[in-house]
Amino acid sequence: MSTDYGYDLWWLVILNSLIFIVFAFSFIRPKTKLDWRALAGYSAFIVALFTEMYGFPLTIYLLSGWLGNSVPGLDPLTHNSGHLWQDLFGWPGDANLSPLHVLSNVLIAAGFSLLYLAWRVLYAAQASHRLATTGLYARVRHPQYLGFLTIMLGFLLQWPTLLTLLMFPVLVIVYLRLARKEERLMAADFGETYAAYRRQVPGFFPRFGRRPAGTGQKRQEGP
Repeated sequence: MSTDYGYDLWWLVILNSLIFIVFAFSFIRPKTKLDWRALAGYSAFIVALFTEMYGFPLTIYLLSGWLGNSVPGLDPLTHNSGHLWQDLFGWPGDANLSPLHVLSNVLIAAGFSLLYLAWRVLYAAQASHRLATTGLYARVRHPQYLGFLTIMLGFLLQWPTLLTLLMFPVLVIVYLRLARKEERLMAADFGETYAAYRRQVPGFFPRFGRRPAGTGQKRQEGP
């Protein structure tokens, strides 16, 4: 495939994948099996995304006939056609300046901010062997899982592919299961302290105006 179309650029696949994976790694500093599983799911999504963005456009190839009939004048094998939402909604102009692309950048930045801010609180809590209940942990119990999902949602708005669209709901289920497993470990370690914290603080969707009471004296595991 000609690189004039913006594909077959495998060095960009590797470079971008490494940048976003290492960036996330530097924020969460995985230590436990739960940490590594969370990072692995995110990493698989990132590699699948950039493989289609710069390597081989499998989604565009599979949908080329339908796209050619549905979007008059569209050349489905050009790199810009990878912005599928732009094509399907018929928005004119530069896809990089579309409302969805701007929103996707906001979500990606917000997701990395969640990872970083959550890690700072968790690191301090682990250093003093207590339960993390301040900062983002005062609003949601699983801010790092929420950060990963926010980043992936942002990329889906920017460059959807069949594989990542299928992977996203699966990863939502995976992170929910990891969260439940983490909570069982926390309940075993912190007992009533964690039970009280769990009653006051939602898992993924924050309720503003309420804060958890008290902290534990043991180290918190996982994101």
